[in-house]
This record gives sequence, C-alpha cells and structure tokens, in this order.
Amino acid sequence: MWIVYVLFSALGLGLYDISQKVSLRDNAILPVLFFSIVSSAVLLTPFLVLSNGAPSVLIHTPFYVPPADFRTHCFIFLKSLIVLSAWLFLYAGMKHLPLTLVEPIKATQPIFTVIGAMLIFAERLNGYQTVGVVITLLCFYLFAVVGKKEGLSFRRNVWVWCLIAGTVANAASGLYDKYLMHQFNRMTVQVYYSYYQVLVMGIITGLLWYPKRKEGTAFKWRWSIVLIAVFLCCSDFLYFYALSVLGSLISVISPLRNAGQLLPFAYGVFFFREKNLKWKMFCLIGALSGIYFLFLGSW
Repeated sequence: MWIVYVLFSALGLGLYDISQKVSLRDNAILPVLFFSIVSSAVLLTPFLVLSNGAPSVLIHTPFYVPPADFRTHCFIFLKSLIVLSAWLFLYAGMKHLPLTLVEPIKATQPIFTVIGAMLIFAERLNGYQTVGVVITLLCFYLFAVVGKKEGLSFRRNVWVWCLIAGTVANAASGLYDKYLMHQFNRMTVQVYYSYYQVLVMGIITGLLWYPKRKEGTAFKWRWSIVLIAVFLCCSDFLYFYALSVLGSLISVISPLRNAGQLLPFAYGVFFFREKNLKWKMFCLIGALSGIYFLFLGSW
C-alpha cells in the first residue's frame, strides 16, 4: 500500500515543479522561495493548533502533531537546513535553465541516493542496480551533449552546477528522511521543519534580497507561489507516510517518486515550446529506465 502513497506523492511533486517554474519566470528567486515556505507553514499551522488546543480531534488521525523535545527539534532543524540548501540551488537552476533539461537531470537523483546508501549504510549493488546506475550515468553524459546544442556547458555553466548540487542535496535529504521517519513522528517533522525554514529563509531574504530589491529582478506576486506550498505539503505528507510504513524501502521510494518528473517535462514541451525535444525525451526515458532497474534490484 505504501507504493500507492509514493505514486500520488510523485504526482504532487510534478505539479510542484510546474508551479515553481511558473512562479520563477521573470521573478526574484529568494522572495518566491520565502513566500512559498510561509504558505506551507500557514497550511500546516491548523494541525498544530488543533493538536495542542483540542488533541482529541486529531489524536486518532494521521494529522496529529505530538509534542517534541529539544533533541527532536535539533534533528528537525538539521532537516530544514538540508532541504533549504537543496531548494536554493534547485530554484536557481530552474529559473535559468529549460524545464525539459532540468527534469531529466533531477531524475538522476536516485543514483545519488543509491551511492549514499552504499557509502553510509555499506549497501552493495546487485546486478539490476548496477545496470540501472550505468544506464543513468550514461544518460547524464547525454544530457551534457544535449546541453551543448543549446549553448550550455555542463562544466562552465553555474546554473547547471546549481542544479546538480541541489539534486545531490535532495538525495542526502532522502537518506536522512528514512532515519527521521523511524525515530520521530512524521507530522512533527513536516510541521516544524516548515517553521524552521521560514525562520532561516526569512533571515536570508532580509539580508541578501530586501536591501537590494530594486537593483535586480523585481518580485511579482503570483498565486502559483501558494500552489507550490499546496502541492509540496500534499506530496511530503504522502512521502513521509510511505517512509514511516514498516518495510518500506528508500531505494524503491526515491525512484518511484522521481517518476513525477514526467509531468513538468511534458509541461515544458507543450507550453514553453523548448528545443531539442527528441534528444531530451530519449535522455529522460533512458534515465527512467535506469531507475526502473534500480527498482527491480531493490525488491
């Protein structure tokens, strides 16, 4: 049953990426990220208020937020820093790169998750997983070839490296999530890490963007910023729920969740009319086939 939760989480993640791209187009990165985080915190606040003020309403539901001690808050704060660093890099890359190039690169995230599992948890690859890693790395090389066709050098383009850094940070977050979900309540993690992100991102936005807000790209409010929060909250809730289920596998969850990249890729094709679509589609299908082998090897 947890696989069904992951599939719906993947759908939410795809819609989240589309909302990001729409919000960032000709817009300032930091305030978009900040207000999307604020929106997430606002959406989650009623669950915390009810859990504290009228616990009998939610205590027997998946939405109950139990009290957390100082140790728990420390682990959650670290989670917020990892996720926020990933978002800063990914938002920067997504703003400046074509969506049909962004999504195939992000689709390689499970590779970094598998590598992390090998290094941290001493896991070893079986035959299927080895094939999956080789295919995905080959597709990653092809992404670089396609990027050159559009004047993008993977070695010299800072936005490509931002995207890669964000993808690696997201993989690290996934590995950390598996640990958190078996130590702490999933709603406690989701609610409080949103609050900590508001705090940290508020400081970053106030120091780096607000004093120079008239010099760079102007900030434009769009309701798609709220949709970022809506889709992310729904996707994260299902993702955390799946991770908390006994017997669930991060090496399966990560590839399945990344299948949601197909949705924003299609959006880039039909709405942004981006270039070199045949090559990009070939690369994306190749990456997803590599992920499929990872999936087979994880059962």
